[in-house]
Amino acid sequence: MDRKDFLKKGLLGTGMFVASASLGNTMKNDIDEIEPLEPIGYNHLPNTDSKIKDNSVIHKADSRGKADHGWLESNHTFSFANYHNPERMHFGVLRVLNDDKVEAGRGFGTHPHDNMEIISIPLEGDLEHKDSMGNTAVIRSGDIQVMSAGTGIMHSEFNKNTDSPVKFLQIWVYPNRRNVTPRYDQITLDKTKSQNKFQQILSPNADDDGVWIHQDAWFHLGNFDNNTETHYQIRKKGNGVYAFILKGSAEIEGQPLETRDGFGVWDITGLNIKATAEETEILLMEVPMTLS
Repeated sequence: MDRKDFLKKGLLGTGMFVASASLGNTMKNDIDEIEPLEPIGYNHLPNTDSKIKDNSVIHKADSRGKADHGWLESNHTFSFANYHNPERMHFGVLRVLNDDKVEAGRGFGTHPHDNMEIISIPLEGDLEHKDSMGNTAVIRSGDIQVMSAGTGIMHSEFNKNTDSPVKFLQIWVYPNRRNVTPRYDQITLDKTKSQNKFQQILSPNADDDGVWIHQDAWFHLGNFDNNTETHYQIRKKGNGVYAFILKGSAEIEGQPLETRDGFGVWDITGLNIKATAEETEILLMEVPMTLS
């Protein structure tokens, strides 16, 4: 896919979620999370500064959109809520990557979603979840949670602890089917399977390792010793990969990356990855680059 096609094939607006006035009143927090978004007419601009690959984008950690609501600190890799950057709307069908910290006892009141695959990955602390499907759960570091919002759900997320913050990633992926029956799942990962290699934590297949979603996407987590080298093979032709450095540092296809940097690459068959610090943690998100 060349630059022209990449731009032209950007996703058209899908109205990722809609909130009526009555639903909006159920929000307990002073945050503009459920404001309807403008249609999306283009994708990320290619990384023209890269000397390594034209088919890549780099999002340094300090370039992310920042929001401080007192009880919530959030860093937005992609445009979200009050942060809007037309060059950072999404990477393929990966629409949201929020790096959130919620103060003790606080959280997101009941609010709606529809037609979005929502993945939460706790990094520290305990996050309590309740939804309109009757699920009540607590997710912790080492867990992964997924919701298929489909025809519509309501849910809340609160820091369960009263003496420490909770930190987690929330990731939204456009589904390949609209108006599916809403679904919830969570699993606890075996972290020994991610030591110096990538562990699959999400796929399109219910019988595969990890959770599953309605999209041809594969997510992997890895924890690496310094100087460990590995290779990631693309699962589906045409997909791109967005790498997010959770901790430490790494070189991906020769591109140096630090903690919380993001690096997206497309038109590839695989990635060469080298950890350049001890206890480097990397999240790889392989996703379709267009919405079929």
